[in-house]
Amino acid sequence: MVLKPLTEEEKAVRLRALGAARKAEEEARARAEENARRMAEEAARRRAEEEAAAKRKAEEEARRRQEEEARKRAEELAAKLLAEEERKQKESESVRAGAEGEAARRAKTAAAEAPKRAGGKVAAKELDEEGTEERRKARGGKVEKRPTLRRPEREAVPKRLDRLVLGGDVELDERRGPSLAALRRQRERERRQMAGASEFVVREVVLPETITVQDLAARMAVRGAEVVKVLMKNGILATINQMLDADTAELVVAEFGHKVKRVSEADVEEGLEGAEDAPESLVPRPPIVTVMGHVDHGKTSLLDALRATDVAAKEAGGITQHIGAYQVDIGSGRPVTFIDTPGHAAFTAMRARGASVTDIVILVVAADDGVMPQTIEAISHAKAAKVPIVVAINKIDKPDANPERVKQELLNHDVVLEDYGGDVLGVPVSATKRINLDKLIEAVQLQAELLDLKANPNREAHGTIIEAKLDRGRGVVATVLVQRGTLRVGDIVVAGSQWGRVRALLNDRGQSVEEAGPAMPVEILGLDGVPEPGDLLVAVESEKRAREITEYRQRKRRDQAQVVATGARGSLEEMFSQLRSGETGELPVVVKSDVHGSLEAITAGLEKISTEEVKVRVLHGGVGAITESDVTLAAASKAVILGFNVRANAQAREMAKRDGVEIRYYSIIYELLDEVKGMLSGMLKPEAKEVTLGHAEIREIFNVPKVGKIAGCMVTDGVIKRNARARLLRDNVVIFDGVLGSLRRFKDDVREVREGFECGMSIENYNDIRQGDVIEAYEIEEVARTL
Repeated sequence: MVLKPLTEEEKAVRLRALGAARKAEEEARARAEENARRMAEEAARRRAEEEAAAKRKAEEEARRRQEEEARKRAEELAAKLLAEEERKQKESESVRAGAEGEAARRAKTAAAEAPKRAGGKVAAKELDEEGTEERRKARGGKVEKRPTLRRPEREAVPKRLDRLVLGGDVELDERRGPSLAALRRQRERERRQMAGASEFVVREVVLPETITVQDLAARMAVRGAEVVKVLMKNGILATINQMLDADTAELVVAEFGHKVKRVSEADVEEGLEGAEDAPESLVPRPPIVTVMGHVDHGKTSLLDALRATDVAAKEAGGITQHIGAYQVDIGSGRPVTFIDTPGHAAFTAMRARGASVTDIVILVVAADDGVMPQTIEAISHAKAAKVPIVVAINKIDKPDANPERVKQELLNHDVVLEDYGGDVLGVPVSATKRINLDKLIEAVQLQAELLDLKANPNREAHGTIIEAKLDRGRGVVATVLVQRGTLRVGDIVVAGSQWGRVRALLNDRGQSVEEAGPAMPVEILGLDGVPEPGDLLVAVESEKRAREITEYRQRKRRDQAQVVATGARGSLEEMFSQLRSGETGELPVVVKSDVHGSLEAITAGLEKISTEEVKVRVLHGGVGAITESDVTLAAASKAVILGFNVRANAQAREMAKRDGVEIRYYSIIYELLDEVKGMLSGMLKPEAKEVTLGHAEIREIFNVPKVGKIAGCMVTDGVIKRNARARLLRDNVVIFDGVLGSLRRFKDDVREVREGFECGMSIENYNDIRQGDVIEAYEIEEVARTL
């Protein structure tokens, strides 16, 4: 039989079938091995668990046996100790009973022997034998001697029967009382409580303007219910959370016997300005300049030209944004900080809020127009602020420019340039042609060197808000001019009635900076509200302090808004109170008249009535109606506005009423001068004049214990008043000058004693009085002075 050979396809199929069979066989073998390994591991784990359980069981059995043996030993020891203690207790009781019986027998024997002591030794021996026989019979024929306790046995007798000491360390007694240490602690606790109840601690209680009952109780270290009881006793029904005013709280504190220290809400601002800087900590700083002048005289053009002169701005590619203040560095000398608030109105409005930030004023005068009305106002505002002036004579490039005429016109307003022998620097410039701009900066730098401007950069930041706005994308953005210290990112600052944490600082070129030193203008982000221009910015140590200050300022502002302005009376009263306290010796006024001739006459008359002690200071004199600018200047300088044949417009009247500025109108020059003369007379310090009241002659001297010498006097002339000043005259020579201590007639105190009456009197702190001396009583009167 011939077999048919396999084809290639059949061979491949058979090979694939053979491979699959081998693979299945290998997988079955692997699964069997894996199952065997798992079963071995499971059996090993079970054996380990069984061995561990057996071991734990053996250990538990051993521990139980040990505990049982320990318990049995403890019970045996306790039983042994109890038996031993009972035996010792019985022995001690028998010893004590025997001792008590022996003592009784001895006492009985002594009583029996006392009446027979004189009978001799035989009677005593017989008595003793009888007693011995009785004891022998009572004890079964044996005489028992008195037991004597050895020292160890005496010490074994416990002093307290309810406290058993066994072996010195083990104590077993269910009836045991408190230990000696516990009793000592209890007595010490009672002593402290009694001492605390008897010793009253007087505390100094700080009282603000308002305080809750609970807070008041905590400050006095008493319970709130006690404070409520005191209030109810005084007719005030209050709860624990009710607010009390300072007067009521002071009565409560006095009721408890504590001391009171009153504080005001304004104390939260105490120390906000910080301490004065030490001279060695001050370093030079750039000057701060404001540009002022008449309309269309080139202030804005000059500012733009100065801004383009900055070499740093050229390197940075020009000014990218305008933030109200910037620094100009011409490459030599110190940089100059310009406040971009042109015009005297903004300058004085900031000064009225207390922000005297400007060091130097640049007065811009056009060479073709000369001195104009607003130029005169700018001069007056600069002089009122006592700020040095640098004159910039602008537009010298024009054909009709006449700088010499400008210099001569400035002489009429007390602005004397150096060319005419004065101390005011003047620089001819051209803003459009950029002529002499570097000389103007050099003049400012020279003036700054004369002022010697310095500040301390190593302290908390103090500055002024130049302008502020609410930006939709960035929030509140405020331009700040740092005056001293260093402002850093992350500082907590207070600006007026707003506060916040500085999130970012941007310089005048829009670049982000980490800190800003003195005289550096920056934009800050992070305030919670928009402050007002002129508000002071101060860095504080914590958010709590910042909230307290801003809340107080907001309340104060609301209260001021509710109070109606007192007008002229309040302004004058405030001014004269300052005059009486010696804060000022001059009367600042703003004069406005209808014509220039009247203005000159009024100014000359005011200068004539001035003296060295008091004088009139004319801040500004002008022709025309009283405007808002005049009111702003008067408010900033606390001055009076004098109007001659002119009136204030509606806006000026409203501003004067709001700011409390007095406006006085006149139509006769002599009435104006007489009224100002009366104001100056009121500013004069009164003259002290001595007035003699009377004389009294000393007729008798009386010595009073604990009082001193009392003079018995006769009033010879005039009248003697109590508490009057007195001189002691001896032979018409003044011996002592003092004050009368007391004045009496018979035993009654009297106010005065007239001529011809007798009285008794004493002189304070003086006892060297003699018969025949004369007491002269006098008073010091203040007489108003007039010019």
